[in-house]
Amino acid sequence: MPGGWSWDEQTLREAADRVAGLAADHIVMLPKRPVFEPVPPELADRWRGEEWAERGAGIEQILAEVTRDVLRFPFGNGHPRFHAWVNSPPDRVALLADLLASAANPSCAGGNHAALHIERLVIRWLATMVGLPATAGGLLVSGGSMATVTALAAARETHAPFDVRADGLAGGVPLTVYAGTEAHSAIAKAVELLGIGRRNLRLVASDAGRRLDADLLDRALEAAGQRPEHPIAVVATAGTTSTGTIDPLDEIADVCARHDVWLHVDGAYGAPAILSERFRRDLAGLARADSVAVDPHKWLYVPIDAGVLLVRDPGRLRDTFSLVPAYLRVEHDAAGVSDAPWVSEYGPEQTRPFRALRVWAALKSTGRDGYRRLIDHDLDLAGTLAARVREHPSLELDAAGLSVVCFRYRAAAESDRVQSGIAERIQLSGHSFLTTTELDGRTVLRACFVNPLTTEADIDILVGLVTSMGDMMP
Repeated sequence: MPGGWSWDEQTLREAADRVAGLAADHIVMLPKRPVFEPVPPELADRWRGEEWAERGAGIEQILAEVTRDVLRFPFGNGHPRFHAWVNSPPDRVALLADLLASAANPSCAGGNHAALHIERLVIRWLATMVGLPATAGGLLVSGGSMATVTALAAARETHAPFDVRADGLAGGVPLTVYAGTEAHSAIAKAVELLGIGRRNLRLVASDAGRRLDADLLDRALEAAGQRPEHPIAVVATAGTTSTGTIDPLDEIADVCARHDVWLHVDGAYGAPAILSERFRRDLAGLARADSVAVDPHKWLYVPIDAGVLLVRDPGRLRDTFSLVPAYLRVEHDAAGVSDAPWVSEYGPEQTRPFRALRVWAALKSTGRDGYRRLIDHDLDLAGTLAARVREHPSLELDAAGLSVVCFRYRAAAESDRVQSGIAERIQLSGHSFLTTTELDGRTVLRACFVNPLTTEADIDILVGLVTSMGDMMP
């Protein structure tokens, strides 16, 4: 038989040991390697031109190529000096559990098997974390983008004044969604995918702290009643990507309740900060949301992909997505094949991977107090960088929120070009990695800390690189 189907028990065990060893080698050696190294053009050209061979390769060749060509050129997000976007390293226990999930390989559409019970457990733990009631539910998805699509689909089904599932959107009054100007681009993508349309995404200006202005939101929803449109949802953000800003969730919840619209909170990055005493009060309003997106593959350090949509009333999801063909209809019995409605009735996916095991393994092994300490560590690092920037005569601080710090190298002219040039030089140097973003029309450097292995020494290296690269910019 071809491929691994011909292996005997000893061959399988030896190969599994090799793979586990390679994974451990990669994790252990990562800090000793460049943070980032582009794939060489000749290797990329080889992949572009490689034909699928008629005969399969052996495991030795496969692992040799993975070691030589794949593991040598990661994106760098496991490295302690990778400070870009919101990309964390993988939790070690979850990493190993992921192999076991692949070995089990269940389809998590439904049924009375362990994977679904673990998923419900994880949902309950995370719903409790953000303060949703015991009756809350949800499902695991690929990430915050799919969580947002799923949540806004439920909001559309709940608040549209016509039957969207039966009739679609044609001919109905335009549906509108409201969000802040600092909201993630996934919001715009979601309204496009759902047929609501980007023109019907109303962006509400920010206050002086770059937070969605609740008073302006209130006025905008009031004015919507005078126009031929029907507001269905507001999207607030608990930790914006650019600056880590937390919108005034309680005030926004008051506005949504007053106007009877769905409140979805994008907490993909920042929601886990509720475990820290420093942000518990700022994030308390999560408990008032109709839905919350959380990405365990961000600040809970779970291997990608692992997104979660939490919903106050899970029946709203079932109303939106339930479609059970004859070949999936079974009686629900706690001691039978299907103990509850299938998870596929609550979202757009039918075949679903066993995401829950990696999330469960990370949450179980780390514990609430463990996460509290890890998140506080990342917050401390951001505070350290902000302090270094304030003290340095060549740097200026633009914004700091959660574990994000935005700053600039002081340049005499063409400052935006200088910031971009500094970031690119640092990225390609292999010594550190940060990105840029745009604030108030200006390009700024942006560092984000979501790595338990990053130290203050890594901050010092970053500051030194920024200033030295800036000094060399023409």
